[in-house]
Amino acid sequence: MFAGIDEVDWASMEHAYGPAGDVPAMLRGLASADAAEREAALDGMYGAVHHQGDVYACTLASIPFLFELVVDPGIQDRGSIVELLTSIGGIDLDEDDEEEFDADGIEGAANYAMAATAVTAGAGVFFELMSDEDPGVRLCAPLALAALHDHPDRVLALLRERLPVEPDEEVRLALVEAAGRVALRHRLLAGEAAAWLTRLAGEGFPPGLRLAALAQLARCAPDALPGDVVRVVTGLLRQLRPAPARRSGAAPAPDVQAGGAGAAEAAAVDGYPDASGEPPVEERVAPVARLGQLRAPSEEGGAGTTAPWTADLLRTLHVGLDDRVAERTALLTDQLRSPDRRQRIDALRMSSALIRVWRGSYEELVRLVGEQLATPDPGLAEAASHVLDDLFGLAAPAADALAARVAADPGSWVQGWPSGPPALGGAVKALARLGDVRVLPALAAALEGPEVPHDVGFAIDFLGAAAAPLTGVLRRRLGEVPLDARAHDRAGPLLASVAALRADEALPEVLRVLRGVPEYRGEWVRTAALRALGSFGPAARGAVPELRALLRSPGATSAIEAAKALWAVEGDAGAVLPVLIEGLRAERVHEVRSAVNALGGLGAGAAVVAPRLRALLGHGEQWLRVDAAIALWEVSGRADESVPALLAEWETSRHVRVRVAEGLARMGAAGAGSDAAHVLRAELTSVRRHNAMDGVFGSHDTYEDEKLLALCRRALPGNTGKGPRT
Repeated sequence: MFAGIDEVDWASMEHAYGPAGDVPAMLRGLASADAAEREAALDGMYGAVHHQGDVYACTLASIPFLFELVVDPGIQDRGSIVELLTSIGGIDLDEDDEEEFDADGIEGAANYAMAATAVTAGAGVFFELMSDEDPGVRLCAPLALAALHDHPDRVLALLRERLPVEPDEEVRLALVEAAGRVALRHRLLAGEAAAWLTRLAGEGFPPGLRLAALAQLARCAPDALPGDVVRVVTGLLRQLRPAPARRSGAAPAPDVQAGGAGAAEAAAVDGYPDASGEPPVEERVAPVARLGQLRAPSEEGGAGTTAPWTADLLRTLHVGLDDRVAERTALLTDQLRSPDRRQRIDALRMSSALIRVWRGSYEELVRLVGEQLATPDPGLAEAASHVLDDLFGLAAPAADALAARVAADPGSWVQGWPSGPPALGGAVKALARLGDVRVLPALAAALEGPEVPHDVGFAIDFLGAAAAPLTGVLRRRLGEVPLDARAHDRAGPLLASVAALRADEALPEVLRVLRGVPEYRGEWVRTAALRALGSFGPAARGAVPELRALLRSPGATSAIEAAKALWAVEGDAGAVLPVLIEGLRAERVHEVRSAVNALGGLGAGAAVVAPRLRALLGHGEQWLRVDAAIALWEVSGRADESVPALLAEWETSRHVRVRVAEGLARMGAAGAGSDAAHVLRAELTSVRRHNAMDGVFGSHDTYEDEKLLALCRRALPGNTGKGPRT
């Protein structure tokens, strides 16, 4: 073995972490009899030689030796090497969609092409591995063939042939998954594969196999799914749940895992037939009791839970169902009622993913998520709180459950971190985002802690005036903040809180911070203090001398923020207009945007800047163009220029749609039959959230999309919009 490995000039090659001279040792480590050494070698191959899917010259040079390893029956853990070869060949087996490479846009694209060619050329060995004695090898070989072999018709035929004689249930599921991959990669074979999967999904087969077939049908031929797919899947899940332990002397429970006596008899009649119509092979079919044998339930799942692969099949099924929101919701509600902890944990994760991407009716689902908060299982409760934390107003059906959780667990009110300031716990944030006053004791306690959570101001913002009882402690803590290098971290959350409350009683404490701003991060501290003063309005007249002095600040940000605050306090357009006009020439875009929005706030008092705002409609920064269009309407009272500009930006990027809809709603520009009305109605009919991106999400995505929907409804005819400020 490894003939010629030392003749390869590994030292001249590189991998992700430098010279590739250590690759031969990794390859030899894969052949080691020591499990720890094999694992370390595999980690090294993925971490350096095939780092994040990259293919280097040393990766290419490794391919022949990896093939040597997989065909040697004396090597242990060869299934992991099959997976490695499959990934090097260009497919990530952990992804539901096939990975594609843009040869013109990726450095080293030639390496990817050569790797695909080399692994595909040797893919014939995977046919032999389908009957290998090692079940781990048999588990990985079907997917390797489906992904890499250039004769998919032969692969599909072998999958059908192999299924009846395969003794391990989890390997059978891999055979089914491989058929789905063949159908996805080779559309000419999709009909044949779907017909076989449809047969496997029918009565007479073990529930795990039927569930696997349904999951693959959802991916490659969703139209072939049964009309009552929810009923079928939930029934299969119940069959897969282990029977309750029987009392001593009780009669044996029915074999629900095998689908009951009727299913067992049907399987005995049909065997696992393939499309060729071969005779039954019931003698060769292993009992379904082997389900999950290759991967035993983890300690996390414990006894009495379904096989670990059940969650994988359900995730695949959900991905395949895609925008069939009602069916996916019904499946998840059933999973959340399951006695199986693992199913409920997975249902929580999938519920979060579903709601984050798709619009729908989620009241019952959210209520069931809330029920998980009362479980004695801390992992389940914590997972549920994280789901609700990101739902904002959609978490309302779980409000009582959240309030009970918060009241029962003071230890979760504040979450500490090894580095950085503390944060509010998930349940506390979720309850605050509902504007529920039952969160006030938790917030009051958080404000009394050694360090105030950095996000307390955001929580109080959702409560508004209902958080007024917190004013006293906010003032006291703000008055105690040392004005040193950490002033921003300590004072920032408190200043944001008094601003959210418009708590003008805190004027002395805010002025203290404004007058003693430290040099380090001073601009941030000053901005937070100025925004608090602006929120107080005329009640902050005592700050006018400081505000007027700051109008002459050398920093554009401070001058603009001072102008905004002074306008809110005094309403003197003449005093702030020159500063804001000067702000239009600031070097940083965010400062220009701040000036533009402030000028819009002056309304007709800033009409003189209309030409300058009009010029900004052609600026290179999209967010500035949107702000300028809205401000132009605010100062001129005319929508004829602003509306077309906003609609153009709407089409250019979904990320600005909330801001655009806000402007259109205020302008009242979506009259019946107008272009704006057409655009807004189209948004309301979309099932997918406007900001949903595959694999990328933010904690406020659902909130922003729900806000967009509300603005679209408000902007359409029949709703009263605000006119421009004057």
